[in-house]
Amino acid sequence: MKILITAAGSYGDVAPYTGIGAALIAAGHDVAIATHDTFAPLVRAAGPEFRRLPADPHARRPGGAGPGTGRGGQRALMRTAAAFIDELGAGMADAVAPGTELLLLSTTTAPLGRHLCEAHDIPALDLSLQPTAPTREFAPVVSGGRNLGRWGNLLAGRLTPRIVDRLHADATRALRARLGLPPATPGAVRRRTEAARPRVLHGFSEVLLPRPADWRPGLDVVGNWWPWHAPDAQLPPDLEDFLADGPPPVFIGFGSMASGGGERLGALAVRALRRAKVRGILQSGNAGLTSPDAEPVSYSDAPTHTGTYSEPGAATSTGSGSGAPLTGLSPTPVKGITEPLTGTRTGPAPTAGPRTHTTHTTSDVLTIGEVPHALLFPRTAAVVHHAGAGTSAAALRAGVPSVPVPVTADQPFWAGRLATLGAATPPIPFADLSDDESADRLTAALIRATTEPTHRTLANGAARRMEAEDGIAVVVSAVARLAD
Repeated sequence: MKILITAAGSYGDVAPYTGIGAALIAAGHDVAIATHDTFAPLVRAAGPEFRRLPADPHARRPGGAGPGTGRGGQRALMRTAAAFIDELGAGMADAVAPGTELLLLSTTTAPLGRHLCEAHDIPALDLSLQPTAPTREFAPVVSGGRNLGRWGNLLAGRLTPRIVDRLHADATRALRARLGLPPATPGAVRRRTEAARPRVLHGFSEVLLPRPADWRPGLDVVGNWWPWHAPDAQLPPDLEDFLADGPPPVFIGFGSMASGGGERLGALAVRALRRAKVRGILQSGNAGLTSPDAEPVSYSDAPTHTGTYSEPGAATSTGSGSGAPLTGLSPTPVKGITEPLTGTRTGPAPTAGPRTHTTHTTSDVLTIGEVPHALLFPRTAAVVHHAGAGTSAAALRAGVPSVPVPVTADQPFWAGRLATLGAATPPIPFADLSDDESADRLTAALIRATTEPTHRTLANGAARRMEAEDGIAVVVSAVARLAD
Protein backbone atom coordinates (compact mmCIF):
# COMPACT_ATOMS: atom_id res chain seq x y z
CA MET A 1 0.00 0.00 0.00
CA LYS A 2 0.96 3.61 -0.53
CA ILE A 3 0.71 5.04 2.99
CA LEU A 4 0.98 8.58 4.33
CA ILE A 5 1.63 9.14 8.05
CA THR A 6 0.91 12.66 9.29
CA ALA A 7 2.41 13.82 12.59
CA ALA A 8 2.91 17.31 14.01
CA GLY A 9 4.22 18.89 17.20
CA SER A 10 7.28 18.27 19.35
CA TYR A 11 9.84 15.49 19.08
CA GLY A 12 7.70 13.26 21.26
CA ASP A 13 4.69 13.82 18.97
CA VAL A 14 6.61 12.78 15.86
CA ALA A 15 9.44 10.33 16.64
CA PRO A 16 7.22 7.32 17.52
CA TYR A 17 5.91 7.26 13.96
CA THR A 18 9.42 6.70 12.56
CA GLY A 19 9.41 3.25 14.15
CA ILE A 20 6.02 2.54 12.59
CA GLY A 21 7.18 3.83 9.21
CA ALA A 22 10.30 1.67 9.21
CA ALA A 23 8.31 -1.44 10.15
CA LEU A 24 5.73 -0.80 7.42
CA ILE A 25 8.51 -0.45 4.86
CA ALA A 26 9.94 -3.77 6.05
CA ALA A 27 6.47 -5.26 5.51
CA GLY A 28 6.53 -4.13 1.87
CA HIS A 29 4.60 -0.87 1.98
CA ASP A 30 5.47 2.47 0.37
CA VAL A 31 5.57 4.96 3.26
CA ALA A 32 5.86 8.73 3.56
CA ILE A 33 5.76 10.80 6.75
CA ALA A 34 4.51 14.38 6.62
CA THR A 35 5.91 16.46 9.46
CA HIS A 36 8.01 19.56 10.19
CA ASP A 37 11.38 20.40 8.64
CA THR A 38 13.05 19.90 12.03
CA PHE A 39 12.42 16.16 11.77
CA ALA A 40 13.33 15.65 8.10
CA PRO A 41 16.70 13.97 8.89
CA LEU A 42 15.06 11.68 11.45
CA VAL A 43 12.35 10.61 9.00
CA ARG A 44 14.72 10.05 6.10
CA ALA A 45 17.15 8.08 8.24
CA ALA A 46 14.34 5.74 9.28
CA GLY A 47 13.48 5.06 5.62
CA PRO A 48 10.17 6.79 4.80
CA GLU A 49 9.90 9.64 2.32
CA PHE A 50 9.76 13.04 4.03
CA ARG A 51 7.00 15.51 3.20
CA ARG A 52 6.94 18.95 4.72
CA LEU A 53 4.28 20.28 7.06
CA PRO A 54 4.39 23.94 8.16
CA ALA A 55 4.00 25.28 11.72
CA ASP A 56 7.26 23.88 13.08
CA PRO A 57 6.84 24.55 16.83
CA HIS A 58 10.60 24.56 17.38
CA ALA A 59 11.15 27.32 14.83
CA ARG A 60 8.42 29.50 16.30
CA ARG A 61 9.20 29.08 20.02
CA PRO A 62 10.63 32.39 21.23
CA GLY A 63 12.19 30.99 24.42
CA GLY A 64 11.23 30.97 28.04
CA ALA A 65 9.81 28.18 30.10
CA GLY A 66 6.79 27.65 27.88
CA PRO A 67 3.12 27.62 28.92
CA GLY A 68 2.43 26.33 32.39
CA THR A 69 -0.44 24.30 33.75
CA GLY A 70 -2.23 26.98 35.78
CA ARG A 71 -5.21 28.94 34.47
CA GLY A 72 -3.04 31.58 32.80
CA GLY A 73 -0.72 28.93 31.42
CA GLN A 74 -3.64 26.96 29.98
CA ARG A 75 -4.94 30.08 28.22
CA ALA A 76 -1.49 30.69 26.75
CA LEU A 77 -1.35 27.06 25.65
CA MET A 78 -4.73 27.42 23.91
CA ARG A 79 -3.61 30.56 22.06
CA THR A 80 -0.43 28.81 20.97
CA ALA A 81 -2.40 25.75 19.86
CA ALA A 82 -4.83 27.83 17.80
CA ALA A 83 -2.03 29.61 15.94
CA PHE A 84 -0.27 26.28 15.37
CA ILE A 85 -3.43 24.66 13.96
CA ASP A 86 -4.18 27.54 11.60
CA GLU A 87 -0.69 27.35 10.11
CA LEU A 88 -0.75 23.55 10.00
CA GLY A 89 -4.07 23.48 8.17
CA ALA A 90 -2.67 25.66 5.41
CA GLY A 91 -0.16 22.95 4.50
CA MET A 92 -2.08 19.72 5.06
CA ALA A 93 -3.62 19.67 1.59
CA ASP A 94 -0.19 19.53 -0.06
CA ALA A 95 0.90 16.44 1.88
CA VAL A 96 -1.26 13.91 0.02
CA ALA A 97 0.33 12.62 -3.18
CA PRO A 98 -1.66 11.03 -6.02
CA GLY A 99 -2.23 7.34 -5.44
CA THR A 100 -2.18 7.50 -1.65
CA GLU A 101 -4.22 4.55 -0.37
CA LEU A 102 -4.19 4.99 3.41
CA LEU A 103 -3.71 7.81 5.91
CA LEU A 104 -2.30 7.12 9.36
CA LEU A 105 -3.24 10.07 11.55
CA SER A 106 -1.62 11.18 14.79
CA THR A 107 -3.52 12.83 17.64
CA THR A 108 -2.48 16.29 16.46
CA THR A 109 -3.31 15.76 12.78
CA ALA A 110 -6.50 13.66 12.99
CA PRO A 111 -8.99 16.58 13.12
CA LEU A 112 -7.59 18.02 9.88
CA GLY A 113 -6.81 14.64 8.35
CA ARG A 114 -10.49 13.69 8.24
CA HIS A 115 -11.05 16.34 5.56
CA LEU A 116 -8.22 14.87 3.47
CA CYS A 117 -9.89 11.46 3.64
CA GLU A 118 -13.19 12.94 2.50
CA ALA A 119 -11.63 14.88 -0.37
CA HIS A 120 -9.52 12.00 -1.69
CA ASP A 121 -11.92 9.16 -0.75
CA ILE A 122 -9.27 7.19 1.11
CA PRO A 123 -9.50 5.39 4.47
CA ALA A 124 -7.68 6.39 7.63
CA LEU A 125 -6.49 4.75 10.81
CA ASP A 126 -6.06 6.90 13.91
CA LEU A 127 -2.82 6.25 15.82
CA SER A 128 -3.05 8.19 19.07
CA LEU A 129 -0.27 8.70 21.61
CA GLN A 130 -2.77 9.83 24.27
CA PRO A 131 -6.19 8.62 25.42
CA THR A 132 -8.76 10.93 23.84
CA ALA A 133 -12.13 9.18 24.28
CA PRO A 134 -14.22 10.18 27.32
CA THR A 135 -14.08 7.90 30.35
CA ARG A 136 -15.14 7.91 33.98
CA GLU A 137 -11.74 6.59 35.05
CA PHE A 138 -9.67 9.74 34.50
CA ALA A 139 -10.01 13.30 33.29
CA PRO A 140 -8.69 14.42 29.87
CA VAL A 141 -4.90 14.43 29.66
CA VAL A 142 -4.83 18.22 29.27
CA SER A 143 -6.61 18.76 32.59
CA GLY A 144 -3.37 19.07 34.53
CA GLY A 145 -3.51 15.58 36.01
CA ARG A 146 -6.54 16.32 38.19
CA ASN A 147 -9.14 13.67 39.00
CA LEU A 148 -12.60 15.23 38.76
CA GLY A 149 -14.52 12.21 40.03
CA ARG A 150 -16.25 9.63 37.83
CA TRP A 151 -18.97 11.91 36.47
CA GLY A 152 -16.72 14.96 36.38
CA ASN A 153 -14.13 13.02 34.39
CA LEU A 154 -16.77 11.86 31.91
CA LEU A 155 -18.26 15.33 31.51
CA ALA A 156 -14.83 16.89 30.97
CA GLY A 157 -14.04 14.16 28.46
CA ARG A 158 -17.17 15.02 26.49
CA LEU A 159 -16.49 18.75 26.58
CA THR A 160 -12.85 18.52 25.48
CA PRO A 161 -13.63 17.54 21.83
CA ARG A 162 -15.83 20.63 21.57
CA ILE A 163 -12.91 22.81 22.66
CA VAL A 164 -10.75 21.07 20.06
CA ASP A 165 -13.46 21.73 17.47
CA ARG A 166 -13.37 25.45 18.24
CA LEU A 167 -9.59 25.54 17.91
CA HIS A 168 -9.90 23.96 14.45
CA ALA A 169 -12.77 26.13 13.17
CA ASP A 170 -10.76 28.59 11.06
CA ALA A 171 -8.32 25.95 9.78
CA THR A 172 -11.23 23.65 8.84
CA ARG A 173 -13.00 26.39 6.91
CA ALA A 174 -9.86 27.21 4.92
CA LEU A 175 -8.84 23.60 4.33
CA ARG A 176 -12.25 22.48 3.09
CA ALA A 177 -12.38 25.43 0.70
CA ARG A 178 -8.91 24.54 -0.56
CA LEU A 179 -9.98 20.91 -1.08
CA GLY A 180 -13.23 21.87 -2.84
CA LEU A 181 -15.41 20.37 -0.11
CA PRO A 182 -18.76 21.81 0.98
CA PRO A 183 -18.73 23.82 4.21
CA ALA A 184 -18.91 21.76 7.41
CA THR A 185 -17.99 22.47 10.99
CA PRO A 186 -15.27 20.48 12.77
CA GLY A 187 -17.91 19.17 15.18
CA ALA A 188 -20.13 17.88 12.38
CA VAL A 189 -17.24 16.06 10.72
CA ARG A 190 -16.07 14.64 14.06
CA ARG A 191 -19.53 13.34 14.97
CA ARG A 192 -19.93 11.76 11.54
CA THR A 193 -16.59 10.00 11.99
CA GLU A 194 -17.43 8.84 15.53
CA ALA A 195 -20.79 7.46 14.36
CA ALA A 196 -18.91 5.00 12.16
CA ARG A 197 -17.15 3.67 15.30
CA PRO A 198 -13.71 3.41 13.66
CA ARG A 199 -10.86 1.52 15.22
CA VAL A 200 -8.36 3.72 17.07
CA LEU A 201 -4.97 2.38 18.19
CA HIS A 202 -3.34 3.98 21.23
CA GLY A 203 0.46 3.85 21.45
CA PHE A 204 1.00 3.68 25.20
CA SER A 205 1.38 0.81 27.62
CA GLU A 206 -1.43 -0.68 29.67
CA VAL A 207 1.21 -1.12 32.36
CA LEU A 208 1.26 2.66 32.75
CA LEU A 209 -2.39 3.34 31.89
CA PRO A 210 -4.83 0.41 31.72
CA ARG A 211 -7.52 0.57 29.05
CA PRO A 212 -10.66 2.13 30.54
CA ALA A 213 -13.41 -0.41 31.13
CA ASP A 214 -16.07 1.97 29.78
CA TRP A 215 -14.46 2.50 26.37
CA ARG A 216 -16.33 1.08 23.39
CA PRO A 217 -14.90 -1.85 21.39
CA GLY A 218 -12.35 -0.73 18.81
CA LEU A 219 -10.52 1.71 21.09
CA ASP A 220 -7.41 -0.41 21.62
CA VAL A 221 -4.34 0.19 23.78
CA VAL A 222 -1.52 -1.66 22.04
CA GLY A 223 1.77 -0.63 23.68
CA ASN A 224 4.36 2.02 22.90
CA TRP A 225 5.60 2.84 19.41
CA TRP A 226 9.33 3.18 19.95
CA PRO A 227 11.24 5.47 17.57
CA TRP A 228 13.42 3.73 15.03
CA HIS A 229 17.02 3.24 16.15
CA ALA A 230 20.16 1.45 15.04
CA PRO A 231 20.64 -1.94 16.72
CA ASP A 232 24.39 -1.23 16.97
CA ALA A 233 24.04 2.28 18.43
CA GLN A 234 26.53 3.15 21.18
CA LEU A 235 26.94 5.94 23.69
CA PRO A 236 29.77 8.43 23.06
CA PRO A 237 33.10 7.42 24.66
CA ASP A 238 33.20 10.37 27.07
CA LEU A 239 29.82 9.36 28.44
CA GLU A 240 30.91 5.73 28.68
CA ASP A 241 33.99 6.85 30.62
CA PHE A 242 31.87 8.87 33.03
CA LEU A 243 29.49 5.96 33.61
CA ALA A 244 32.41 3.62 34.30
CA ASP A 245 34.05 6.09 36.67
CA GLY A 246 31.68 5.63 39.61
CA PRO A 247 28.24 4.54 40.79
CA PRO A 248 25.22 4.96 38.48
CA PRO A 249 24.40 8.68 38.12
CA VAL A 250 21.06 10.47 38.07
CA PHE A 251 19.92 11.74 34.66
CA ILE A 252 18.31 15.21 34.52
CA GLY A 253 16.68 16.53 31.33
CA PHE A 254 13.53 18.49 30.54
CA GLY A 255 12.89 17.72 26.87
CA SER A 256 11.86 20.13 24.13
CA MET A 257 9.00 21.92 25.90
CA ALA A 258 11.20 23.75 28.40
CA SER A 259 13.52 26.43 27.07
CA GLY A 260 15.67 29.17 28.54
CA GLY A 261 17.13 29.62 32.01
CA GLY A 262 19.72 26.91 31.48
CA GLU A 263 22.40 28.34 33.76
CA ARG A 264 19.96 28.91 36.62
CA LEU A 265 18.37 25.48 36.21
CA GLY A 266 21.78 23.86 35.86
CA ALA A 267 22.99 25.45 39.08
CA LEU A 268 19.82 24.36 40.88
CA ALA A 269 20.16 20.80 39.55
CA VAL A 270 23.81 20.56 40.58
CA ARG A 271 22.98 21.82 44.09
CA ALA A 272 20.32 19.15 44.42
CA LEU A 273 22.63 16.42 43.11
CA ARG A 274 25.42 17.31 45.52
CA ARG A 275 23.11 17.65 48.50
CA ALA A 276 21.75 14.20 47.67
CA LYS A 277 25.35 12.96 47.32
CA VAL A 278 24.79 11.44 43.89
CA ARG A 279 26.55 11.87 40.57
CA GLY A 280 24.60 13.45 37.74
CA ILE A 281 24.20 13.71 33.98
CA LEU A 282 22.57 16.91 32.71
CA GLN A 283 21.06 16.77 29.22
CA SER A 284 21.25 20.33 27.92
CA GLY A 285 18.06 20.17 25.83
CA ASN A 286 16.07 23.28 24.96
CA ALA A 287 16.56 24.61 28.47
CA GLY A 288 20.33 24.71 27.88
CA LEU A 289 21.20 22.95 31.15
CA THR A 290 24.87 23.03 32.08
CA SER A 291 26.92 22.58 35.21
CA PRO A 292 27.95 26.08 36.39
CA ASP A 293 31.54 25.14 37.21
CA ALA A 294 32.14 22.75 34.32
CA GLU A 295 34.93 22.85 31.77
CA PRO A 296 34.04 22.03 28.15
CA VAL A 297 35.52 18.92 26.57
CA SER A 298 34.96 18.39 22.84
CA TYR A 299 35.02 15.07 21.02
CA SER A 300 34.77 15.97 17.36
CA ASP A 301 36.33 12.71 16.20
CA ALA A 302 34.05 10.32 18.07
CA PRO A 303 33.25 7.05 16.27
CA THR A 304 30.18 6.65 14.13
CA HIS A 305 27.73 3.81 13.73
CA THR A 306 25.66 2.36 10.93
CA GLY A 307 21.95 2.98 11.17
CA THR A 308 19.71 5.70 12.50
CA TYR A 309 19.63 7.75 15.63
CA SER A 310 16.62 8.46 17.77
CA GLU A 311 15.28 8.82 21.29
CA PRO A 312 13.69 8.06 23.67
CA GLY A 313 13.66 4.36 24.43
CA ALA A 314 14.32 2.73 21.11
CA ALA A 315 15.62 -0.53 22.55
CA THR A 316 14.30 -2.79 25.26
CA SER A 317 16.46 -2.85 28.36
CA THR A 318 17.00 -5.58 30.87
CA GLY A 319 15.68 -3.18 33.48
CA SER A 320 18.57 -3.91 35.79
CA GLY A 321 19.99 -0.40 35.92
CA SER A 322 23.42 -2.01 36.22
CA GLY A 323 24.81 -1.41 32.77
CA ALA A 324 23.87 -4.86 31.49
CA PRO A 325 23.54 -5.27 27.71
CA LEU A 326 20.27 -4.21 26.15
CA THR A 327 18.02 -6.83 24.66
CA GLY A 328 14.72 -6.69 22.84
CA LEU A 329 12.84 -6.44 19.58
CA SER A 330 13.49 -3.93 16.81
CA PRO A 331 12.03 -3.64 13.32
CA THR A 332 14.04 -5.07 10.45
CA PRO A 333 16.89 -2.65 9.63
CA VAL A 334 16.50 -0.38 6.63
CA LYS A 335 19.46 -1.09 4.37
CA GLY A 336 21.83 1.57 3.19
CA ILE A 337 21.32 4.03 6.04
CA THR A 338 24.40 5.37 7.77
CA GLU A 339 24.64 8.34 10.12
CA PRO A 340 26.83 9.40 13.03
CA LEU A 341 25.48 8.77 16.50
CA THR A 342 27.59 11.35 18.23
CA GLY A 343 26.85 15.05 18.21
CA THR A 344 25.35 18.12 19.78
CA ARG A 345 22.21 19.89 18.70
CA THR A 346 22.83 23.53 17.87
CA GLY A 347 19.20 24.28 16.98
CA PRO A 348 16.16 24.09 19.21
CA ALA A 349 15.19 20.52 18.35
CA PRO A 350 16.92 17.14 17.98
CA THR A 351 17.54 15.86 14.49
CA ALA A 352 19.17 12.78 13.05
CA GLY A 353 21.84 14.66 11.10
CA PRO A 354 25.60 14.66 11.66
CA ARG A 355 26.81 16.60 14.67
CA THR A 356 29.72 17.08 17.04
CA HIS A 357 29.24 15.77 20.55
CA THR A 358 30.40 18.25 23.18
CA THR A 359 30.29 17.64 26.91
CA HIS A 360 30.91 19.82 29.94
CA THR A 361 32.22 17.97 32.94
CA THR A 362 33.21 18.21 36.57
CA SER A 363 34.26 15.24 38.64
CA ASP A 364 30.67 14.41 39.61
CA VAL A 365 28.47 16.03 36.91
CA LEU A 366 28.53 15.58 33.13
CA THR A 367 26.57 17.77 30.71
CA ILE A 368 25.65 16.08 27.43
CA GLY A 369 23.73 16.73 24.23
CA GLU A 370 21.28 14.31 22.63
CA VAL A 371 21.88 10.59 23.19
CA PRO A 372 19.51 7.61 22.91
CA HIS A 373 17.62 7.34 26.17
CA ALA A 374 17.24 3.61 25.61
CA LEU A 375 20.99 3.14 25.96
CA LEU A 376 21.48 5.53 28.87
CA PHE A 377 18.48 5.16 31.17
CA PRO A 378 19.10 1.53 32.22
CA ARG A 379 22.51 2.60 33.52
CA THR A 380 21.25 5.39 35.76
CA ALA A 381 20.16 5.48 39.40
CA ALA A 382 17.08 7.57 38.57
CA VAL A 383 15.71 9.77 35.79
CA VAL A 384 14.55 13.35 36.38
CA HIS A 385 12.45 14.31 33.34
CA HIS A 386 9.58 16.40 32.00
CA ALA A 387 7.17 13.44 31.96
CA GLY A 388 6.37 13.51 28.27
CA ALA A 389 4.62 10.32 27.17
CA GLY A 390 7.70 8.93 25.39
CA THR A 391 10.26 9.77 28.06
CA SER A 392 7.97 8.48 30.82
CA ALA A 393 7.62 5.20 28.97
CA ALA A 394 11.37 5.01 28.25
CA ALA A 395 12.23 5.46 31.93
CA LEU A 396 9.67 2.84 32.93
CA ARG A 397 10.91 0.42 30.28
CA ALA A 398 14.45 0.86 31.62
CA GLY A 399 13.29 -0.23 35.06
CA VAL A 400 14.58 2.86 36.88
CA PRO A 401 12.74 5.26 39.20
CA SER A 402 11.52 8.60 37.86
CA VAL A 403 11.43 12.06 39.40
CA PRO A 404 8.83 13.72 37.14
CA VAL A 405 9.03 17.49 36.60
CA PRO A 406 6.12 18.19 34.21
CA VAL A 407 6.18 21.38 32.14
CA THR A 408 2.81 21.60 30.35
CA ALA A 409 0.18 19.89 28.16
CA ASP A 410 -0.24 16.16 28.93
CA GLN A 411 2.92 15.94 31.05
CA PRO A 412 1.21 16.37 34.47
CA PHE A 413 -1.09 13.49 33.50
CA TRP A 414 1.77 11.07 32.75
CA ALA A 415 3.70 12.28 35.79
CA GLY A 416 0.71 11.37 37.92
CA ARG A 417 0.46 7.94 36.31
CA LEU A 418 4.12 7.18 37.09
CA ALA A 419 3.61 8.22 40.71
CA THR A 420 0.40 6.20 41.01
CA LEU A 421 2.24 3.16 39.70
CA GLY A 422 4.85 3.66 42.42
CA ALA A 423 7.69 3.97 39.91
CA ALA A 424 8.16 7.69 40.59
CA THR A 425 8.27 10.23 43.37
CA PRO A 426 5.43 12.79 43.57
CA PRO A 427 5.66 15.25 40.64
CA ILE A 428 7.42 18.59 41.03
CA PRO A 429 5.95 21.17 38.60
CA PHE A 430 8.64 22.66 36.37
CA ALA A 431 7.40 26.15 37.20
CA ASP A 432 8.29 25.51 40.85
CA LEU A 433 12.01 25.11 40.07
CA SER A 434 12.74 28.72 40.93
CA ASP A 435 14.68 29.05 44.19
CA ASP A 436 16.75 27.33 46.85
CA GLU A 437 13.61 25.90 48.43
CA SER A 438 12.85 24.07 45.19
CA ALA A 439 16.41 22.73 45.20
CA ASP A 440 15.66 21.27 48.63
CA ARG A 441 12.49 19.70 47.24
CA LEU A 442 14.40 18.22 44.31
CA THR A 443 17.10 16.99 46.70
CA ALA A 444 14.51 15.18 48.81
CA ALA A 445 13.04 13.56 45.70
CA LEU A 446 16.48 12.42 44.53
CA ILE A 447 17.25 10.87 47.91
CA ARG A 448 13.91 9.10 47.93
CA ALA A 449 14.24 7.83 44.36
CA THR A 450 17.79 6.52 44.84
CA THR A 451 17.52 5.06 48.35
CA GLU A 452 14.00 3.69 48.73
CA PRO A 453 13.97 0.26 47.03
CA THR A 454 10.22 0.29 46.42
CA HIS A 455 10.45 2.68 43.47
CA ARG A 456 13.08 0.59 41.67
CA THR A 457 11.29 -2.67 42.47
CA LEU A 458 8.03 -1.39 41.01
CA ALA A 459 9.78 0.13 37.98
CA ASN A 460 11.56 -3.18 37.34
CA GLY A 461 8.29 -5.05 37.55
CA ALA A 462 6.69 -2.66 35.08
CA ALA A 463 9.63 -3.07 32.69
CA ARG A 464 9.23 -6.85 32.72
CA ARG A 465 5.53 -6.58 31.92
CA MET A 466 6.18 -4.11 29.10
CA GLU A 467 8.47 -6.64 27.39
CA ALA A 468 5.36 -8.58 26.35
CA GLU A 469 4.00 -5.63 24.35
CA ASP A 470 4.73 -4.93 20.69
CA GLY A 471 2.69 -1.92 19.68
CA ILE A 472 4.33 -1.53 16.28
CA ALA A 473 3.47 -5.11 15.31
CA VAL A 474 -0.20 -4.39 16.07
CA VAL A 475 -0.14 -1.40 13.72
CA VAL A 476 1.49 -3.44 10.94
CA SER A 477 -1.15 -6.15 11.39
CA ALA A 478 -3.98 -3.60 11.32
CA VAL A 479 -2.63 -2.09 8.10
CA ALA A 480 -2.36 -5.55 6.54
CA ARG A 481 -6.06 -6.16 7.24
CA LEU A 482 -6.95 -2.84 5.63
CA ALA A 483 -4.88 -3.79 2.58
CA ASP A 484 -6.78 -7.06 2.04
